[in-house]
Amino acid sequence: MGDVMRRTTGGPRERRDAGGLRGMLQVALLAALLSGCGQAAEEPAGAKASVAASSPSSDAASSSDASDASGSGRDAVARGATIGGPGSACELPVTFALAERWTAEPVGAGEKAGGADATGGTGDAVDPELLDAILRQGPVGAACEVDAKPAGHLGFLRVWTGEPGDDDPRTVLEAFVAAQENTSNARYRAFTSGPLTGVEVEYRYTSELLEETKPERALAVSTARGPVVLHLGGLDEAEFTAMTPAFDLAKRTLRAA
Repeated sequence: MGDVMRRTTGGPRERRDAGGLRGMLQVALLAALLSGCGQAAEEPAGAKASVAASSPSSDAASSSDASDASGSGRDAVARGATIGGPGSACELPVTFALAERWTAEPVGAGEKAGGADATGGTGDAVDPELLDAILRQGPVGAACEVDAKPAGHLGFLRVWTGEPGDDDPRTVLEAFVAAQENTSNARYRAFTSGPLTGVEVEYRYTSELLEETKPERALAVSTARGPVVLHLGGLDEAEFTAMTPAFDLAKRTLRAA
């Protein structure tokens, strides 16, 4: 049974690398339902779960822009919907612009509420510790997942939110990176986006399962509704590099909601 669990679910970070948080939750739920079995269960397709429920935000006031005028060279990227505000794909403490064809969906609330996603459609409760390992990282929990697959990339821009408190963005971001484990070469720097100020980090993450090291980026800001972390990770270094302009667009357009 132990081997079945390992082959089916992998470690928390490897599951997040392989597909969407909703898909990874489904994998964990399937593994939790297995008992005394002698063969590995088939892993559900995380991509299908993430893409099927994704749709561009209806808050598309800036969608008519053919490109983001503040970017140039590798930072230039076609601009899509704006998310974070009321009625958008994810309602958040902040708003920001997505790259064209990237799609967003909320995560966290349905699973914590014990809905169909939290029971795998069986009515069986999920281990809270397992759920927490998937949906939390340090002081923040997953709130929104922006999928790059419709734009031809393998990776996600994820939004994590926390409860209001006294921690500054640097403290929140350091705790977020520390909770990921197997990270190195973290370089922090302050940034400003409109009236917002925050801290950004670039670092390396080593996957024990894949036996490779790749770059990742994250930023944190403080809002009246609590801290917000945006995190970019890709399948490998090439995918990460290709998706970096989308992260830069989100950072440039980040505003308090």
